[in-house]
Amino acid sequence: MEDNTTQHIPYHTPALFNEAIDALDIKPDGIYIDATFGGGGHSRGIIDRLGPDGRLLGFDQDLDAIANALPDERFTFVRSNFRYIPNFLRFHGIDKADGILADLGVSFHHFDDAERGFSFRADAPLDMRMNRAAGQTAADLVNTLSDQELTVTLRLGSDLQNPARIARAIAKARADSPILTTTQLADTVRPLLNPRNEKKELAQVFQALRIAVNHETDALVDFLLNAAKVLRPGGRLAVITYHSLEDRMVKALMKCGNIEGNLEKDFFGNVNTPWTLITRSPIVPSAEEIEANPRARSAKLRVAALK
Repeated sequence: MEDNTTQHIPYHTPALFNEAIDALDIKPDGIYIDATFGGGGHSRGIIDRLGPDGRLLGFDQDLDAIANALPDERFTFVRSNFRYIPNFLRFHGIDKADGILADLGVSFHHFDDAERGFSFRADAPLDMRMNRAAGQTAADLVNTLSDQELTVTLRLGSDLQNPARIARAIAKARADSPILTTTQLADTVRPLLNPRNEKKELAQVFQALRIAVNHETDALVDFLLNAAKVLRPGGRLAVITYHSLEDRMVKALMKCGNIEGNLEKDFFGNVNTPWTLITRSPIVPSAEEIEANPRARSAKLRVAALK
């Protein structure tokens, strides 16, 4: 197994690796879910703590991830979006799980594989689909959404200060010629960005489109609301977030029991939530981890247990 681990390290270096595995409070005979399998880094950490009767399911909708499936009889790879976890647990005859881990960041593999179109660092088709077998591409959205719809897309999926101006610039540019590549999109919006923060703001534009292409917000809502249905009492939910939109949703669910963050209390003033916070504040990477893995800089780990 050690040889296989070494083989797959280039795919992705997980952020907050030890902290996330510790957060699951793994029982040797428990059933666990890696909701965002990717390169399998976190899954390997979970498997290492399972006994012979333990079980792990790894979910990923990306066909590329299948190559990283663990050669271990305790592991099951499920090619599906994590929003459908309850369906596949029933299919595999599993009633409840003891822990769920989700790393919401896009893997290094997706950024470094230029043809996937996730990054502005290389000229490539403007795709951004996690599941390349279905759905609209980023180019489809960029060239068909109205400027108002693009504005909403950019506003919901980023912290950009001028989403409306960027949307209008995209609509104006595509009127002359379709925007089909990462370079064309970057060149279109670059004049509207702050030169001192150009890379960060370009990343925000690409992030917002990626979220829309993959329906990430809707999928995350379903995943978070389903977590309480598939965990047994005391089961842990550990989620690593990277941007404010998803972090607000995870924080709200764990604190309030709903995505909106509405505090509903009973007669005695207790918050009506099925969750007990294990970490009141998010766990963040150490300075040493950030130095070794700069992409982990924005990672936050939040953990809760089902009552």
